[in-house]
Amino acid sequence: MRKWLLSYDVGSVLVFVIAGRSNHGAEESAAVIMHTAGPFLIALAVGWVVARAWQDPASLPTGARVVVVTLIVGMLLRRFVFDDGIQLSFVLVASAFLTLFLMGWRLGAMLADRRRQVAA
Repeated sequence: MRKWLLSYDVGSVLVFVIAGRSNHGAEESAAVIMHTAGPFLIALAVGWVVARAWQDPASLPTGARVVVVTLIVGMLLRRFVFDDGIQLSFVLVASAFLTLFLMGWRLGAMLADRRRQVAA
């Protein structure tokens, strides 16, 4: 696997932010989206470093570590650095969405790899 798979994780965070802002009828300018995504993009980078994700970015254990770090660090940054709220409902939705998306593409990659191995 390649390091470019980081783009799937970045895309997942951006989809999370854009969908959330859209569902709440909030402003969707690039600056506002980046302000909302900022803590989670920073946390995602930390998650990739902690998980050493570049070594095996598509593995489920790597994905699980990336999810946990992204959620925890992202919420802490959102609250204490970006001075935004972290209501329980937001934490729950963010946890569900980011887990589904950050793990989802990895699960798909694992299933595709197994299918290729069986076919070979």
